[in-house]
Amino acid sequence: MATQVDFAGAEQLLQEAEFLDCRPVWYSSNYVYLAQLSAGEEQFAAIYKPHKGESPLWDFPDGHLYKHEAAAYELAKLLGWDFVPPTVVRDGPQGVGSLQIFMPHDPEEHFFVQRERAELLPQLMRICAFDAIANNADRKGGHCLLDARGHIWGIDHGLCFHTTNKLRSVIWDWAGDEVPEALLEDLEDAGLAIAAESDEAAPLLGLLHEHEAAALLHRIERMLRDKRYPVPGQARHYPWPMV
Repeated sequence: MATQVDFAGAEQLLQEAEFLDCRPVWYSSNYVYLAQLSAGEEQFAAIYKPHKGESPLWDFPDGHLYKHEAAAYELAKLLGWDFVPPTVVRDGPQGVGSLQIFMPHDPEEHFFVQRERAELLPQLMRICAFDAIANNADRKGGHCLLDARGHIWGIDHGLCFHTTNKLRSVIWDWAGDEVPEALLEDLEDAGLAIAAESDEAAPLLGLLHEHEAAALLHRIERMLRDKRYPVPGQARHYPWPMV
């Protein structure tokens, strides 16, 4: 369903849908639920991550993870990069949290398989740039979902937008390489919208604290200045597990 509708339509479905069923995803460290929802005659699956199910983290303030899930979607939308599934913040059976359209995919077709297919590399290069500016601390290979149309969806963005450098990713294939000009143009447009606090950027800024938004803008400006993908630093720069 989700790949058949426009993003605004998907957001409306997520906001208006009724929860029919909600089952835990047991392999997650936080409380994550696979929900079945209904909106009129439309039924679909979504991933529900309630605030009260977040495990405390020493380096991320309480109550930020579900907002960051939605902020990642809003940032990707502001950039015009349609790879984060439609995500909203709303109440559910376990209270307020993020609700994201579930994208059907083959879990065996993760990043380490996708990287071997030349036609998928532009999508992965875009995700790589996104993770650098969003400061993604948890880009595992299994967080890149390949659907039946050959579209890669990025999920699990709760550990993004920290103000200090925490980039941990499996996607270092282009470290130090030049960022494609088309991506830089998108980044420049998004940076101008954020700096101006425009209406277009308002949904994103409403989900971030002021210092998080300032750090995001700084990372965008740095990539525009350097025009290159970041390189791994001395700190741990891979997530674990890697898939």
